[in-house]
Amino acid sequence: MTMQQLYLLAALAPLVGAVVVGLFGPRLGKRASHWLCILGVAISTVASFVVWRDVMAGHYFNGDLYTWMRSGDLRLAIGFLIDPLTATMMLVVTFVSLMVHVYTIGYMDEDPGYTRFFSYISLFTFSMLMLVMSNNFLQLFFGWEAVGLVSYLLIGFWYTRPTAIYANLKAFLANRVGDFGFILGLGLVLAYTGTLDYAQVFARAPDLAAQSMAPWSGATWALPTVICICLFIGAMGKSAQVPLHVWLPDSMEGPTPISALIHAATMVTAGIFMVARMSPLFELSDTALSFVTIIGATGALFMGLLGIVQNDIKRVVAYSTLSQLGYMTVALGVSAYSAAIFHLMTHAFFKALLFLGAGSAIIAMHHEQDIRKMGGLRKYMPITYVTMLIGSLALAGIPPFAGFFSKDAIIEVVHASTVTGHAYAYFAVLAGVFVTSFYSFRMLFVAFHGTPRFDTTGAAHHDAAHGHDDHAHHGGPPKESPWVVTLPLIALAIPSVIAGWLFVEPMLVGSYFGNSIVIRHEHPAIWEFQAEWHSVGSFIEHGVLSLPFWLALAGIAATWYLYLVNPALPERLKRGAGWLYTLLDNKYYFDRFNDWFFAGGARSLGAFLSNVGDLRIIDGFFVNGAARLVGWTSALLRHLQTGYVYHYAFTMIVGLFALLTWWAGR
Repeated sequence: MTMQQLYLLAALAPLVGAVVVGLFGPRLGKRASHWLCILGVAISTVASFVVWRDVMAGHYFNGDLYTWMRSGDLRLAIGFLIDPLTATMMLVVTFVSLMVHVYTIGYMDEDPGYTRFFSYISLFTFSMLMLVMSNNFLQLFFGWEAVGLVSYLLIGFWYTRPTAIYANLKAFLANRVGDFGFILGLGLVLAYTGTLDYAQVFARAPDLAAQSMAPWSGATWALPTVICICLFIGAMGKSAQVPLHVWLPDSMEGPTPISALIHAATMVTAGIFMVARMSPLFELSDTALSFVTIIGATGALFMGLLGIVQNDIKRVVAYSTLSQLGYMTVALGVSAYSAAIFHLMTHAFFKALLFLGAGSAIIAMHHEQDIRKMGGLRKYMPITYVTMLIGSLALAGIPPFAGFFSKDAIIEVVHASTVTGHAYAYFAVLAGVFVTSFYSFRMLFVAFHGTPRFDTTGAAHHDAAHGHDDHAHHGGPPKESPWVVTLPLIALAIPSVIAGWLFVEPMLVGSYFGNSIVIRHEHPAIWEFQAEWHSVGSFIEHGVLSLPFWLALAGIAATWYLYLVNPALPERLKRGAGWLYTLLDNKYYFDRFNDWFFAGGARSLGAFLSNVGDLRIIDGFFVNGAARLVGWTSALLRHLQTGYVYHYAFTMIVGLFALLTWWAGR
């Protein structure tokens, strides 16, 4: 098998499983369906590993598979760009997806939509692979929209629940806002370069730097700035950056496996990958990089603060995703693209671990998601507890876990940066360390430590997630999840521990990414980080002695004291916080503003158009007005239609006289 065939196999194996199970799943049955989808993703995972090894040996590929369309001189093709950036994303996407597929066997076992769910998540994997493997903007856009479509289907998977339908519509609409900017960026690229092929566009990037555009008289905008900001608006939708972040917490309405897949390895990382891939363009605009930095820093700190007040175990992890995406975006803004991708990779492992661990606890609690109704679960679920502890330590950035290396690297490069907004970004990512460790260990201590706050006698629980009582519990206290749930947890815990050790030096200091990423000399932050690098051991030693580590420990210590030593204190602090707690509890009123301004405004506009445009103008004036005009005309003509011959003769004479008079006048 040639490498080109292997690329196709990696991309299409999940699609085959998705199509077969999607069409014939109910006939095939549950067992055959899940093994078909798992086999497809497993094949893709193995192929991705072989591709990664080949790329690490220095064998890159950039070529078209076939021409999709020609229009004049424009040729639109389907093809692959296989380089270190692509190969890394392929590995992360397929491995995390494989773990989610295996986990789903246990989590969705009694769900009536079992085969449909497997078809969807395999299709999701295919869409993400097409996105990261593309060598042109057209294919990128196809994968971009496909992951958005499948996420809509998965978030609203339990379509009988109004909250799920609301959440998937919210995700769909928020992403449409971002995608509008994204497609404007693609249009500008095509208009000014005449091609959508990455290599050709990047080769012409220096020519774009000197060009400008005038959207209206008297305004002159640098073309690279406009293109990059438009592209980044697309990333703001997909990667849930402020203010287009509102859909991500609500996506928790979907089943837990899809929460892990969306938040860890697929949809939300698409925007981060896209900006890294577009580094030759973003490097042309300091304004765009500053915009990216400030947006990312805002999300890193302020979205993390919201995680502190959440009580739904999945929403705590969801807000941590928003915060960590902010860290990745800040790294992109200071031109540390390799640090962003490194954090993307480590985050994929420990965030998938945390979501699946939360799902394991939810299974044990019979689909109860409120951490205030848990407590003491470590006694009943030791495997889940240990893996959740590893995930929390990695998320908090405690050495030697994976998150420490990537998060500390981002903080260091932001500190070394000179891009406008870097001081604000440095404060945000530094303060975010304390916040991150606080909310992650708050979740762990409240759910897994302390005394049980649930019924251990076996009383029935209503299944809030599925909307019925099929999962009602009658068998005593919670118990450890089956192996199809715990095995993926263990498999994800391993890279959550060792991925930082293995990849920090090659990715951030070595030439791991080759020419996949372009950095101009005006943005030397990552080079300064490399100049100060000595070894992994010295990096850990420096990290232990630096402020971020002590902030992380302070967050853990504060959480331990508040929720284990003095558990009555948080309630008093909440009452004392007053307006601040209200602000956080209402999520900075983003949702309320959107409901009032956009949703309410759309309803008001619709009501106005209905009452004035439809009822009064169209129906009232044109439709009913035409009917009244016909009635009035008919009433007038009725007086002329008498049925008497002499009346008609008289009318003819008068008409003839008028006609002769008119002719004579001419």
